[in-house]
Amino acid sequence: MKLLTTPEAAERLGITLARVQQLIWKGRLPAQKIGRDYVINEDDLKLVAERKPGRPAKTDKPPSKRKAKDK
Repeated sequence: MKLLTTPEAAERLGITLARVQQLIWKGRLPAQKIGRDYVINEDDLKLVAERKPGRPAKTDKPPSKRKAKDK
């Protein structure tokens, strides 16, 4: 079991330090507070690493939701 600091976790996940902190505070990334810093179990990174970064692709609205002038 290897423990990582928040900057190390951010680098491994390819996200910012602030985003790692948000994930910890929201409870999506388990972490342990030591003093004023958090440490993260290396194995727990897979809990958030599986998500594709960015906003999901926009899909077309079904025809029933389009405005009358779009038809």
